[in-house]
Amino acid sequence: MKKESEFPFERARRVTPEESQKFREAISEQFGMNLRKRGRPAKHEDEKYKLIYLRLHPKVLAWAKEEAQKRGIGYQTVINEVLLEQIS
Repeated sequence: MKKESEFPFERARRVTPEESQKFREAISEQFGMNLRKRGRPAKHEDEKYKLIYLRLHPKVLAWAKEEAQKRGIGYQTVINEVLLEQIS
């Protein structure tokens, strides 16, 4: 394999979910770190999010992104948590 573009993709196979789990466990054991799962967690029917478009003040957005960066989560999650806290 001389160049990156010469990888034989037609002969490659997909990694199974079982293999992925074994990889996660090996990384956890060897390096002492847990990898975050990708994608969104499953929601109950009454908890599914509704897609909307919302305009926010730039300062609000900057704060949410900064807070998200500190906590290692998405900025929309931060905004949702703050709003849910206010209504409860």
